[in-house]
Amino acid sequence: MNRTMVAAVNTLGQLHKQVDLIGHNIANAETAGYKKREASFADLMAQQINNYSSAGSEIGRQSPLGIRQSPGMMISQTAMLSKQGSLKTTGRSLDVAFTKENQYLKVRVQEGGVPQIRFTRNGELDIVNAGDQWMLATKDGHPVLDENNQVITFSGKVDDVKMIQPGTLEATLGNGEILTYQLGVIALNKPQFMEQKGETLIGLPDGTNNNQNLIYVDLTGAGRQEISLQQGVLEASNVDIGQEMTDLMAAQRSIQFQSRSITFADQMMGLINGIR
Repeated sequence: MNRTMVAAVNTLGQLHKQVDLIGHNIANAETAGYKKREASFADLMAQQINNYSSAGSEIGRQSPLGIRQSPGMMISQTAMLSKQGSLKTTGRSLDVAFTKENQYLKVRVQEGGVPQIRFTRNGELDIVNAGDQWMLATKDGHPVLDENNQVITFSGKVDDVKMIQPGTLEATLGNGEILTYQLGVIALNKPQFMEQKGETLIGLPDGTNNNQNLIYVDLTGAGRQEISLQQGVLEASNVDIGQEMTDLMAAQRSIQFQSRSITFADQMMGLINGIR
């Protein structure tokens, strides 16, 4: 297999990963709070082939020295774009949406039987029955946490929920009792460090828990004044279908080009082998 085939095969595998990423964005275009992800490419380690043994032999040369050959390219990073999505009014008291970028709700997720804290901007919440009590949860059933990382629960059925200030919920129970809860909210300092843990869930990569204070901060105490949360609306995804289709066509053209490169290389090798 010659260098052309090696470079084309390596690049094709990475382009298919980009197509998968674009498809994931398109599939979640209508998912509340979803943030699109983009792939960045970089060359694999290149080999420098010099025409002469020393640069001194090429004094006065106008073109670049030597030839650089790369065995293809790879996806160097898949970055999450935290651009604010548009707001859709629903009028539902349990629908909330952030109006500032990089603020997220804290939820608890079971992964392999172990509870983990994850973050989401999908504010489509609900109150579900959890046995002898009621619980505030996401659309997917993940419990919503308060500022102390405790699940928000209610001792009885809830008749009404109001947001008396951003991040603070006031629940009125069926017996007339009024309870106040502080939603657990974080602000991301370095969103590029987060990994996708589900459709709208993100979390820290394994092994980075010791550096979490550098990546995000819990908005507690005086920091809760920075929370920008609105009731009765949902944040739409920030996926632009037109842009995604354009990126998909460009990726498909690149795949066609790499496939043709393999065909041409095979034809050239056939011609060479046919020389008598």
